Order: sequence, then C-alpha cells, then structure tokens
Amino acid sequence: MLHPRARTLLLLALPALIIGVASSLILALVMKIAALLQSVLWRGMPWRLGISPDSPLWILIVLTLTGVAVGLVIRFSTGHGGPDPATVPLIGSPVAINALPGLALAMILGLAGGVSLGPEQPVIVLNIALAVALGARIFPRVAPLDWTILASAGTLGALFGTPVAAALIFSQTLKANEDVPLWDRLFAPLMAAAAGALTTSLFSQPRFTLPIPHYPQMHIVDIFSGAVVTLFAIALGMVAVWCLPRLHHFMHRLNNPVMTLGIGGFLLGLLGIIGGHVTLFKGLDEMQQLAFAHTYTVTDYLLFALVKLAALVIAAACGFRGGRIFPAVFVGVALGLMLHEHVDAVPAAVTVSCAVLGLVLVVTRDGWLSLFLAAVVVPDTTLLPLLCIVILPAWLALAGKPMMIVPRRSK
Repeated sequence: MLHPRARTLLLLALPALIIGVASSLILALVMKIAALLQSVLWRGMPWRLGISPDSPLWILIVLTLTGVAVGLVIRFSTGHGGPDPATVPLIGSPVAINALPGLALAMILGLAGGVSLGPEQPVIVLNIALAVALGARIFPRVAPLDWTILASAGTLGALFGTPVAAALIFSQTLKANEDVPLWDRLFAPLMAAAAGALTTSLFSQPRFTLPIPHYPQMHIVDIFSGAVVTLFAIALGMVAVWCLPRLHHFMHRLNNPVMTLGIGGFLLGLLGIIGGHVTLFKGLDEMQQLAFAHTYTVTDYLLFALVKLAALVIAAACGFRGGRIFPAVFVGVALGLMLHEHVDAVPAAVTVSCAVLGLVLVVTRDGWLSLFLAAVVVPDTTLLPLLCIVILPAWLALAGKPMMIVPRRSK
C-alpha cells in the first residue's frame, strides 16, 4: 500500500525515535545531577555552615572554586573537556568518545556552580558523539551526518520541550532537491525532535513562558516601538560580540586552563555580588523571578541585563563548557522589562518579545530560532505579525556583521 519512498521514510522512524528518546534521557540525567549538586552547593552547605547562600562571600567562593574545578577537569581529562564552545557552532562535527566524560563533568560543575551558561551546546556535542559512534557500529552504511542531524534534532526537541525549534532550524539547513523533497529530509529529524520533546515532558517541562499581560491588538506605533527595542537589544548584544574574541584571546594567553578558569570564576563571583543571586546560573528559572517580582525598578532591570551579559561574555571567553542561548534570553527579558518600566506606554509583551528576538538573533544569527524563542517567551498570537515585521530591519542591521564566535586562530 505504501510507496517505496514512504517505506524508506518509515525505516528511519525507529532509529529517529530511539535517538530522540535517548537524547532526552541524557539531557534529563545531566540536568538532574547538576540540580542535585546545585542544591548541595547553594542550600545544604551554606545552611550547615550558617552562611546565607546570597551572601557575597559565599557567591565569590563557590564561583571561584567552580572555575578552578572546571579548569582541573579540562587540564587533566582526556580530550580536554571537548571543544571550547566559544570557538564552535551550536551544531558541529562529532568529537571523540574519550572526550565526553570530561565534557559532561565540566558542564555539570558549571551548571551547578552558577556559571552564566546554558546546557545546550555541550549536551548537543555529547549526544552527537554518542549517536555517531553507536550508529556507525549498528548501521555502518548510514553517514555520520545523518546521525548528527538526528541527535541534534532530538536534543533540540528535548531542550525546548517541542519539536518546533528543530523543524525551523533544519528547514533552512537541509536543502531539498528534485529527487528528495524537503519534507522527506525533515521526516526523521522531526520524528527525533518529537520523541525528545515528549520524553522531556515526562520528567519536566522547560518554563520559557512568562506571565506577561495579553497584547490585544497590533498598532502601527507598536511596530516602530518594537523595531527600536529590537535594534537597541542588537546594539547591546554587538558590544558582547566585539568583546568576546578579544577577551578570549587575552585570557587564553595564560595557556593554563586552571588559572584561566579560576580567574574567570572569581570575576563571575564579583559580578554575582553586584547583580545578586538572580543573575547566576543559566537564567531560565531566574527570568521567571524577574517577571513575577513587581518590586524591581528600571535601574534594577538594567543592572541585571548588563551583569548577565558581562557574565555570559566572561564565562564563554574563559572556556566554561556551556551554551549562550539561555542566558541571552534572560538578558532579553531583563532588558524588555526595563524598557517597559521606563516607557510604560509600550506594552510589556512588545518590549520583552522584541528584546528577546534581538538578543537571540545576535547570539545565534538564526532568524527562525529567534522568532521561535520570542514567541515562546510571550506566547501571544497577536504578536506574531509584529515580530515577523521587526525582524526585517534587525536582519538588515546584522547583515555582514561578526558572529558571536571566536575564530580558531584566537585560541
């Protein structure tokens, strides 16, 4: 009853399902271990020592020791903890299996210790390496690129709790031709992403959505306001893009990861003292605190945004293992709430979604992913036409500009 092309797609369904589920389980395991260690570092130990976890001394000690610990892992582990996330794209080539234990340990220590990076890049590297290594043994005729696509799609579905992000990303990277239509090539990645998202929902659901008041109707003036907010966020993000390779080059002149990351942890501790506990960690739970709290002022929101952006740059430049998307979303939320408090005539739904759009666009240079995250943070269908319009001048402003990645020669 099925066409041969459909039977071929059906054969890919089972490997895609397995990889999607496995990618989600690995992410859940890593996050669970990091959460347990975080609870020990930021709740159990301070309580036993009679110290407040929000005290400046504890923040400085924990982040400095986290930097030293991650540096030791990178210095002495096989494969040196995998690739430096500042020098590679979100989805890249598979790494050697022997580098994965060091990468996983370095990522867990950073997440638990309060470093301002997310889990996305190391987890994708981890899942791609495992999928390629195991897939080559079981199905040697399947190309490593296919396993890479399935693993990254499954991880993206697990990270965001929905296959939509993977569908958008791969719709622009998987090129269709006359023999193989685009949706034939999207079938297996979407299957993996859906499996990853559904598996994640059994354990937890990523909380991106904020309690922002409903945006009832789009007005012309809001398009101009949204474009200004987006361009303002891009301008702030481009400062970080300019700083990252220069600071990366400066910090790695030490040629000692223990010293480099120890200094980086100390600097992150100082920033944590300035910005407070809410500016620590990957930023997903912390941005909920920003939205639910109604006691922050314009100055507070601006401080949170600047401190988090500086922490993101320092963490990436020093070589901590982590991704930049999650903290960029936090920066966008803080910036959007600040602009709404400053000019309350502009709806918070517009300022927050457009600021997130601008920051994520700078960090990822991916229009679909930026639109997706802006629409997820403020899930209001009335905003979609506005976001699709304001991304156009934003894309023009970024055309030809440097990306937030360090060239290999700067290592």
